Amino acid sequence: MGNSDSKLHFRKAVIQLTTKTQPVEASEDVFWDQFWTDVNLTAQDIFTLVPAAEIRAVREESPSNLATLCYKAVERLVLNADSGCVCERDRQAVLSCTRLLTRILPYIFEDPDWRGFFWSTVPKVGKSLDEGDDGSMRPLAESLLTAISDLLFCPDFTVESHSRTSADGPCDIQSIDSCEFIWEAGVGFAHTPPLNHTHDSNRAELLKLLLTCFSEEMYQSPSDTHIPNPWVSFFSSGENRHALPLFTSLLNVVCAYDPVGYGIPYNHLMFSDQRGVLAELALQTLIVSLEQELVDHSKTSTNLSTNTDTCSADYNKNTAAEGRQATRGENLFVNYLSRIHREEDFHFILREIGRLLNNPLLQTYLPHSCKKITFHQELLVLLWKLCDLNKKFLFYVLKSSDVLDILVPILFYLSDCCANQSCVGLVHIGVFILLLLSGERNFGVRLNKPYSVRVPMDISVFAGTHADLLIVVFHKIITSGHQRLQPLYDCMLTIIVNVSPYLKSLSMVAANKLLHLLEVFSSPWFLFCSPVNHHLVFFLLEVFNNIIQYQFDGNFNLVYGIIRKRNLFHQLANLPTDVNSIQKALQKKRSSNSTHNAVFMETNNPYTTACSEGPYKTTPVQTGTLNASLKAMPRIDKLTETSQVSEDGATLLLQQSDSTHSQSDHSSETQDTRESSSGEDDQTSEKEDCDGSLKNVSSSSDWAPTPDWVLSWKSKLPLQTIMRLLQVLVPQVEKICID
Repeated sequence: MGNSDSKLHFRKAVIQLTTKTQPVEASEDVFWDQFWTDVNLTAQDIFTLVPAAEIRAVREESPSNLATLCYKAVERLVLNADSGCVCERDRQAVLSCTRLLTRILPYIFEDPDWRGFFWSTVPKVGKSLDEGDDGSMRPLAESLLTAISDLLFCPDFTVESHSRTSADGPCDIQSIDSCEFIWEAGVGFAHTPPLNHTHDSNRAELLKLLLTCFSEEMYQSPSDTHIPNPWVSFFSSGENRHALPLFTSLLNVVCAYDPVGYGIPYNHLMFSDQRGVLAELALQTLIVSLEQELVDHSKTSTNLSTNTDTCSADYNKNTAAEGRQATRGENLFVNYLSRIHREEDFHFILREIGRLLNNPLLQTYLPHSCKKITFHQELLVLLWKLCDLNKKFLFYVLKSSDVLDILVPILFYLSDCCANQSCVGLVHIGVFILLLLSGERNFGVRLNKPYSVRVPMDISVFAGTHADLLIVVFHKIITSGHQRLQPLYDCMLTIIVNVSPYLKSLSMVAANKLLHLLEVFSSPWFLFCSPVNHHLVFFLLEVFNNIIQYQFDGNFNLVYGIIRKRNLFHQLANLPTDVNSIQKALQKKRSSNSTHNAVFMETNNPYTTACSEGPYKTTPVQTGTLNASLKAMPRIDKLTETSQVSEDGATLLLQQSDSTHSQSDHSSETQDTRESSSGEDDQTSEKEDCDGSLKNVSSSSDWAPTPDWVLSWKSKLPLQTIMRLLQVLVPQVEKICID
């Protein structure tokens, strides 16, 4: 039968289904078989020939026909799975049923009245795996998931047939040990099966249907999201006899995927990469199956009933579904993942995940000559699950030098996506992974490795270590990222706090970034506009204290920056606590909201008599070439932005230039910032960047700062170490400058 004839006959069958007003009995096999028997259509053809409007029309006008269609399609899948798909006609029927169900299921899930349809108890078809009191009845969903799992290890359909399985003709698929048919070598499996694009394509079709089944949760209301997904619960439970080989196959296919191949330029444009499609679907299936860790037996009551009378089957199956879910037990996928322990397995997983994460960062002489993967966000989720569920893997990552191969692509994705609202989830998972890693000493120590491999990032140019890269990227996220990333500020600063005792030498660029964050977060209006904003200042002060106490010798850039910006610390020490000053700071913030960059044009010290300068007025600086000697530098008071500090440490005057410098001023940060004009331009330019993400910080409407509240945390500011450092070093540096 030609392809055009198949389309014509299939379209006629769809029209008959949509126009019939009377229910078609399930026993009329001649009518139902025309949807999958001798039908040779692609998934795109079926999606085109079965329009969404017609599916919804059948659902509303002839619900019994839609219910019977789903039942008959599942029945055909079960029968062919039990028979082992011995002929090409059966295999084509399986693909047609799979594609048809993939098309129809979302429109069943979107209707609340149909949501429990697949969990209704119907007469079993095929062979039963468990014989109990309800041995002759089981939910349609369980039959479908069991059939999909069997078909994923069906010889000559999705896996290679072993010689002994086909010597005596077709064998019973229920007697096959699926652990011998794992798809790819890797964890727990050493044999590499031959590559078969047809098998990969068939696996991909079945995984698409599986993901469609799992997607039912997307159509539920937020109040129902606490209910465990019954599809995932059954698929990852002991009732799925293929749980272990499925877990291993999915993991190994993802890790072993090589998008580059032999390195032939533009090979991905000349040949179809079916293994790449399978790897992405396998990764999505794996992380969805790992998402549901344990079934809470106290919350197993699910809203699976329906009031529709669209099928003769009994839809009221709450009691049976709850009983099955209560006995389902733990998630075997989570169990298997947590029990991986061999170092060679850890090495394989970490090396391959690192290779895939670095794939989009590859630079080639020929543009777009190398295939770039697009499932890096799913890879980060898998890496998070591995580190979170398997502590032995986490320790292996931390002691391995490959951890930096993970860090750099994560920072690349964070830098690339921080301003994109649709990538907020990717930034969250990346920060969470780094937060988990930063809790261990080895991670902080390895950050001291020089950063030499240049990845194309839109950040300031610097020469330093991986720690500098971490700080520069986090600074970019905080100052120019999307406002929905504000809850991550404390996480990012916690990461810096965790690694700070081990950072031997920060570059001038990274040191200036940290001081700029302190300058922004310590402004009075920012501290007073939220009950938690002062925590950010505590984090930054702890970073400075850790570096001064544990790594003072090598961090001369940071110490020099602290001396230059000592007015920030004096301002914090003299932060006003009276009601008038608090209200004055908040009033300045409110009055400046109408101007785009007005927030950071305001003086950061509202309780002094300082007046703001003109838009382009800056601190007078020395002109000429950069001097390498400290003796030729301006006096220390000129290096600290014309701030005047009394003998008792109180700030008497603080002037701050407007943030209206050009892009050339912003790029000056990459130069040696020991030149006073460079440091001045960097800070004012950075204020323009951070305005967008910090100006919108809002406080709760029923909260207002009080003097007692300010005193409660101001007295705990860890300023003693920094003040002692300034007390000792500032006179010495001034003497050097004078001499």
